[in-house]
Amino acid sequence: MSSSDMVTIDGNEAAAYVAHQINEVIAIYPITPASPMGEISDDRSARHMPNIWGVVPDVIEMQSEGGAAGAVHGALQSGALTTTFTASQGLLLMIPNMYKIAGELTPTVIHVAARSLAAQGLSIFGDHQDVMSCRQTGFAMLASNSVQEVMDMTLISQAASLKGRIPFLHFFDGFRTSHEVSKIEKLSVEQLKQMMDESLIQQHRQRAMTPDRPVLRGTSQNPDVYFQGRETVNTFYNDMPEVVQEVMDQFAEISGRQYQLFDYYGAIDARRVIILMGSGAETVHETVDHLISRDQKVGVLKVRLYRPFSASHFLKALPSSVKHIAVLDRTKEPGSDGEPLYKDVISALAKDQQSKNRIFEEMPRVLAGRFGLSSKEFTPGMVKAVFDELVNEEAKTEFTIGIHDDVTNLSLDWQTDFRSDASRNNIHCLFYGLGSDGTVSANKNSIKIIGEQPGQYAQGYFVYDSKKAGAVTVSHLRFGPEPIRSAYLIEDSEAKFVACHQPVFVEKYDMLDKAAEGATFLLNTSASPEEVWDTLPQTMQKQILDKHLDFWVIDAYRVAQESGMGRRINTVMQTCFFAISGVLPKEQAIASIKEAVEKTYGRKGRKIVQRNFAAIDATLEQLHQVAERGEVNGFERPPTVPESSSDFVKQVTATLIEGKGDSLPVSLIPADGTWPVGTAAVEKRKIALEIPVWDENLCIHCGKCPFVCPHTAIRSKIFHVDELEAIPDNFKHVQVKGKEFGEGWHISYQVAPEDCTGCGLCVEVCPARDKSNVSHKALNMEPIEPYLEEEKVNWDYFLTLPEYDRTKLNFTTMKHAMTAQPLFEFSGACSGCGETPYIKLATQLFGDRMIIGNATGCSSIYGGNLPTTPYTTDDNGRGPAWSNSLFEDNAEFSLGMRLAIDHQTEYAKKLLEKLDANGDQIDGGLVDANLIDGSLVDRLLTNDQQDESAIFAQREDVAALKKQLGSIDSENARNLLSVADYLVRKSVWSIGGDGWAYDIGFGGLDHVMASGRNVNLLVLDTEVYSNTGGQMSKSTPTGAVAKFAAGGKAVTKKDLSMIAMAYEHVYVAHVAFGAKDVHTIRAFLEAESYDGPSIIIAYSPCIAHGFDMRENLDQQDLAVKAGHWNLFRYDPRKLDKGENPLSLDSKRPSVAYGEFTRRETRFSMLKRSHPEAAEAFYKKAQQEVEARWQHYAQLAELDYSVEDEAQSEQEKQ
Repeated sequence: MSSSDMVTIDGNEAAAYVAHQINEVIAIYPITPASPMGEISDDRSARHMPNIWGVVPDVIEMQSEGGAAGAVHGALQSGALTTTFTASQGLLLMIPNMYKIAGELTPTVIHVAARSLAAQGLSIFGDHQDVMSCRQTGFAMLASNSVQEVMDMTLISQAASLKGRIPFLHFFDGFRTSHEVSKIEKLSVEQLKQMMDESLIQQHRQRAMTPDRPVLRGTSQNPDVYFQGRETVNTFYNDMPEVVQEVMDQFAEISGRQYQLFDYYGAIDARRVIILMGSGAETVHETVDHLISRDQKVGVLKVRLYRPFSASHFLKALPSSVKHIAVLDRTKEPGSDGEPLYKDVISALAKDQQSKNRIFEEMPRVLAGRFGLSSKEFTPGMVKAVFDELVNEEAKTEFTIGIHDDVTNLSLDWQTDFRSDASRNNIHCLFYGLGSDGTVSANKNSIKIIGEQPGQYAQGYFVYDSKKAGAVTVSHLRFGPEPIRSAYLIEDSEAKFVACHQPVFVEKYDMLDKAAEGATFLLNTSASPEEVWDTLPQTMQKQILDKHLDFWVIDAYRVAQESGMGRRINTVMQTCFFAISGVLPKEQAIASIKEAVEKTYGRKGRKIVQRNFAAIDATLEQLHQVAERGEVNGFERPPTVPESSSDFVKQVTATLIEGKGDSLPVSLIPADGTWPVGTAAVEKRKIALEIPVWDENLCIHCGKCPFVCPHTAIRSKIFHVDELEAIPDNFKHVQVKGKEFGEGWHISYQVAPEDCTGCGLCVEVCPARDKSNVSHKALNMEPIEPYLEEEKVNWDYFLTLPEYDRTKLNFTTMKHAMTAQPLFEFSGACSGCGETPYIKLATQLFGDRMIIGNATGCSSIYGGNLPTTPYTTDDNGRGPAWSNSLFEDNAEFSLGMRLAIDHQTEYAKKLLEKLDANGDQIDGGLVDANLIDGSLVDRLLTNDQQDESAIFAQREDVAALKKQLGSIDSENARNLLSVADYLVRKSVWSIGGDGWAYDIGFGGLDHVMASGRNVNLLVLDTEVYSNTGGQMSKSTPTGAVAKFAAGGKAVTKKDLSMIAMAYEHVYVAHVAFGAKDVHTIRAFLEAESYDGPSIIIAYSPCIAHGFDMRENLDQQDLAVKAGHWNLFRYDPRKLDKGENPLSLDSKRPSVAYGEFTRRETRFSMLKRSHPEAAEAFYKKAQQEVEARWQHYAQLAELDYSVEDEAQSEQEKQ
């Protein structure tokens, strides 16, 4: 095949490329890691790219995976070739429809980037738990092991489905294959056409539901026929394996790539064989090559068609010489006596033993192994350990590999320094970057540049956790002359090139452990080549010397800044890589980088391209080799977490922060998924280049800076000067302004320098300016280095100061509210995030009594993602109790919390009444020592707990109650003691994004509002599915470009507020903290105080909107002024007073809608790609804005007063 047929793509793109061309309808819904398949399909259709029949497929986004499956079912029944893409819980939501589709013998393929299921915790990474949950649905199941196979099996599965009439579930490992970038052979349109049998397609269409040939399907069947009906399909399933093999053979004829249902590779007389499916099979294949070359009789059996499981094909594929078999499942079924593939293998071998013509004279010994859950590493060393275990006389019949199980002792040990021959023949490169700094994007370009060279193969895999910003991303790149099967990470002492894109990482990570002897090390640092040696830790210095590393430095941030790139250093570092790695000739590589820049950024404007070109040219001038190396005289790395941390944090959390979580044994991991809170405070990511510096002499103490801070990195405290002891020299504090505080009460605004992300919003919002120098404010961004050490000391001291008495704060004012302690701090959200200020505010107002159900999405990832979590406690140990159930059920989940709390509260009250002494006392003592003081009972039952003072009093009374209960020996007393805390008011919050509230979870959200129960719904409205990459939701506005809406959204945004107000008993607020801050605080207070359902829809600008997040506040203000986002509150309590419940709190739109949209790429990019459509959308959106404001204004002006009937009658006379 010619080089022009070779492409460098990832698994998702390989699947989408084929699926889009051989289908007519594609129903999609975003879920990681499958979303890119839908995005690519939508983009192709938006660009009018046809399928092989010359028609553009109809791509539609549904409200959920269940909805997508329903649409697929309907389209299939109407005769269209239809597909969808999904993963994990999304696939599980499709299961009901899968039974129907299979039961009706309907050809289709669901493509799955197989992913872990949420159990004790959510994981977005890959294994086979989701697909194994579908093996009973009747779908055939076909596994792909590599990116090449994904492309091939996408075609094979659809052709086989049409031929055999059984639907297929085509799966490949999430992230490991879906996101691995690899050089493969691309199928041509002609090859696709050859495989798609037109006669079979016509038969499919002839079976369609149509009034021209009416039939009836989906009957309700009784016991007399249902059983027989299930048995009618047997022949289809019996024939299917041969059908698939025939299709594979046909594919081989046109492509040259031959597949078998069960592909054996290895020694023809192998005695030891590993059986598995998925990407792990490639690692075993590579290891088998290594071992065979050393005369070991081993092999691997790759399972491709898992359902229907053909025992005859399986047995024929196994060498008859096999004596020992290990079956590896990438899933876990708790309580089972073996995982699915193992049980199928055992069953096939057992049936063979019962056959007269058995293949094996003696049944081989079979061991059951689990591996690779949640993309856990599976290396050649681990493969060798499994092979070794097979000949161990005391072998474990059930084992795990890749973890250290010190609880049930099932794990196998492995040789960590074992390397395969294939590994030694490749070039390995590692890049350590910061989440969202562009490192991954640059490396994907690098792989494509190298992979396009004749005779070169390339592979890229990217490791990053689920944090939005501030997390390390590690790019693993391999290059070599042969196809690369290494489905595992680069191991210690393998990398010939190591790049550190963030200088702070040298303090945290042992990245040079991965460097090979004589490797090249590139460091981004502001230190000069002469000074850099003394900035390195001792361990790094020693490794540079011991491994004889070639050391290079560049100040990438300086180059990027001077080139107009801001903080985006990806182009700079990519240029460095090609300049010094020697992977390609330097001039050729630079030309290729510029060409890639044109492809990547050309549509975004010429300025961006020219800035990248300037950065590339400047890089070559600023890149320096460090020739002189000193002694090992660097600093010792500081401890990962403070010594005062708990044992759990020191043993577990610290290990996770260090990136060494794979080494943790089973015994240290919480069994039920319960983890400690407040751990984000120990992480100290130190990712800001600049931090705010407070000028206390200019400050007016407005409280706006801590209010807008997305990461709770700047805070205010009010304290008395008498409380100041051993104060640091540079700790700033001044007399607090305002009559409500007396003399001697001081305030401090303090930054946490290692937790700040440098977004600059606090400076943007600061209203206090120096009249003699208006550019100087009370807060000013300054380079972090001169201030770091002193501000660390100041921050630590600030934390020792007591919190101001909450009962004395007026929470309706900004200054007072922002003095309250936030119980949400230092999250991993994006710098400048538009969501987190709302959550932080809620914890300041109600955190000590909050229970939060959080929908899966951005807020669950930055809110509950390991290794550290931002929810924390006050000095009394109280704070938000937080849990994530699923994406779709969050409102119902939170309602369940409310129901339980209300029940426990009522139960506590009943018990309290039973133990009430009714106030009868004798000589100051109780009538009955087994009863509770009647006055205490009375206070506990009558306290309305409507303000902080009342809640504080209730807590004091509950403490007194517990003390009395401790001396009462009765069942009622013990029961009351267990629920006494429920006598204190609890605040239930259901938090999530617009994808949850407007789409997948809307049914549940609607039900909670209809229930009338006291649940506070907080919708963080980013107007896209932010967590999965920015796909369209029903909240996406008209004309906005998003993933799944590449041609701009054509329909109006759903008005969730109007739906909520229609109930008339739901408190509703529409807020934007950057436009009207006190309005936001008031809405939160009103919503929480309302004894019924409330919903706050909070405008939350996102990086997906395509503007500099430092302009977040201005853009929110512009959104309100342009009418894009109206501010209002609907309070049902006003109805009882005869007042209009709706208060419209923003004015008539005062600026053109275009002033708002032109600053956001999601709108402006459409003007470049589809100018006529953009203009039409703009006119439509302007009309919508005006009509919506007018509608709300009319509602706000309605007269709800009820006149006295007698007076009214009198007036008539």
